[in-house]
Amino acid sequence: MQPRLDDIDLFMRIVELGTLSAAARERDMAVSQVTRTLARLEAAAGARLLHRSTHGLSLTDEGDAFMLHGRRLLDVAAELQGELSSKTRGPSGWVRLSVSPVLAQVVITPCLPSLYQKHPQLHLDIAADDRIVDMAREGVDIALRTGTTHTDTVVARQIAELKRGLYAGPAYVAAHGLPDSVDDLERHRLIGNSGNPALNRWTLLTDSGTRELLVRGHTRSDNTAVVLSLVLQGVGIARLADLVALPLVRSGQLVPVLPERIAVSAAPMYAVMLQERHRLPKIRAVIDHLAMWMGQVGGALPGEPAQPVVTQRRRKR
Repeated sequence: MQPRLDDIDLFMRIVELGTLSAAARERDMAVSQVTRTLARLEAAAGARLLHRSTHGLSLTDEGDAFMLHGRRLLDVAAELQGELSSKTRGPSGWVRLSVSPVLAQVVITPCLPSLYQKHPQLHLDIAADDRIVDMAREGVDIALRTGTTHTDTVVARQIAELKRGLYAGPAYVAAHGLPDSVDDLERHRLIGNSGNPALNRWTLLTDSGTRELLVRGHTRSDNTAVVLSLVLQGVGIARLADLVALPLVRSGQLVPVLPERIAVSAAPMYAVMLQERHRLPKIRAVIDHLAMWMGQVGGALPGEPAQPVVTQRRRKR
């Protein structure tokens, strides 16, 4: 007995959602039907794929292997379907995008109307989270990242450059003014990031050289979107990505702080894809649009986008 692709796809969603009932609700089907599908897959595999307990579901060793190979089967089927459909009606289908909450809010959301106008058969599933996701296990098609990747083998296309600066809201400036030096900055209300301590090291230029300011924060959050909201509400000064901040500066919602004192150079931003999925027309269409949009708001690379390159990294223990 051979497993069906629809059954494999349902199994993936069971694992991703964590319960049979959640998968049933998403598919608008009875839980008993989901249970029968799982039993059919386990019969085809000749092994138990999931442990069931009062604490929830967990993969068996066989289930872990089944999930990885099943993902490859679904990817091949999706690539074939995408190639065939793109020749007649353009890129189509769902694309799951992993991105930080603040980029989702300020960059991704505004670009969707023009994306859907260009490719009406496309649909985005946006997973907004500051953490690094496991793309294979969580069904992520594209992850926007800076720095090194955390999967064994991925395809990474550089689509923008990310530089961070200091910003405040007009309400804060009206109440507290702007610092006129790095030393003066320390006397202001600074907003820290409790989720990523590296973002609390602000490298700044002084008259005597470079200085690293370690920010403990008048207010802190572990969520980048909340940090942005705090700045917009006039709570204090924060370090934000220019890609996020510049559109808000142009609209008068943010004010740059000591822009001539920012010492950190731009870092590349990548659209990261699993190696077996990067050729899908729907994925290429989304990435092309993101690169174009980021260029318009001031975060793109000069010239043509870089060609995809395969990078290999060992997963950190």
